[in-house]
Amino acid sequence: MAEQEPTAEQLAAIAAENQEEEPVVSYKPPAQKTLQEIEELDKDDESLRKYKEVLLGNRSKPVDPNVPNVQVISLSLVCASAPHPLVLDLTGDLENFKKNPFVLKEGVEYRIKICFKVNREIVSGLKYVQTTIRKGIRIDKADYMVGSYGPRDTEYEFLTPQEEAPKGMMTRGSYVVKSVFTDDDKVIHLSWEWQLNIKKDWKD
Repeated sequence: MAEQEPTAEQLAAIAAENQEEEPVVSYKPPAQKTLQEIEELDKDDESLRKYKEVLLGNRSKPVDPNVPNVQVISLSLVCASAPHPLVLDLTGDLENFKKNPFVLKEGVEYRIKICFKVNREIVSGLKYVQTTIRKGIRIDKADYMVGSYGPRDTEYEFLTPQEEAPKGMMTRGSYVVKSVFTDDDKVIHLSWEWQLNIKKDWKD
């Protein structure tokens, strides 16, 4: 028997359940300094010098000046019960994600992992924002504070808290997910869309 698609009213009710008042954040980002300015600060203090080495990271390799300071490498759905890895390579053609949806079994527990690189300057207040849409109606929006990072040769990984995929006949179907990786200065380092299908099982 074919599964019944939810009506616009039912989707609006689901969206209303997910709505939460956004907290008022009084955080103000610190004034930006270049790496050279930071390296010059208290350069005669040995303990501070070692601390800054850790903070500023390992920059043993020269960085191509044409490469962005922040590169978002991949997004993964980390789920122990998934039959194969669910990974979006964000270094290629982002349009392909609209045609090749992730399949997620209803009710499973999962986390989102984002891999990214910081190449030249410290970036403060990185944030991942995700908006979930079904049939043109915004079902959910989540903001994750990623943090501040210094440049280094290797990638960083950020994991969201564990979540449970929606379950039930009314939640099964196709969703559009809009993702944005931004920072305190409202610089959008990457923005992309992808498709997510919630199904009764991993297979069609």
